[in-house]
Amino acid sequence: MLDVYDLLHDINQALLTRGVKRFEETVRAAIFSGILSDTIAASVARHSRVLTENQFHNGHPDLIPEGVYAHDKVQSGHEGVEVKATKGRGAVDTHGARDAWLLVFRYRTDSETEPAIERAPSRFVEILLAQLSTEDFRRNDRGELGTRTASPNRAGMKKLRANWIYRDL
Repeated sequence: MLDVYDLLHDINQALLTRGVKRFEETVRAAIFSGILSDTIAASVARHSRVLTENQFHNGHPDLIPEGVYAHDKVQSGHEGVEVKATKGRGAVDTHGARDAWLLVFRYRTDSETEPAIERAPSRFVEILLAQLSTEDFRRNDRGELGTRTASPNRAGMKKLRANWIYRDL
């Protein structure tokens, strides 16, 4: 968490000194959560004894056991942990329902305090981890123009919430 907090602080300090809005208010929400997810995965891998980042571009899962896959690279592996960050309640969108460990970092951003310069830094409010199966997901059809996704259903969310790692609600 501290790695992400440090990164956001450094980026926001640079933006604010240039008269630009905070990073959270500059990029789209999906981009912000994606950057948080990637940063979390990199940080967990750096601090882990056995997990490393999946070197396959957009590979699944994000973190894989070191040495299990050739060149630490797999398009769709069965071993490892998928990492997601969300501002929501935890039912993150994934690219498909899969049997996998899911690590969810929930965050809050202050978008209401005025003047904006006095807004509180974004912070994590919950970290959830559970091994989910395909039955723990609901399919989200997006019509012919959107990408179909899957999110943890009630049973999946129950597993995630039962196995929380951190809470500051």
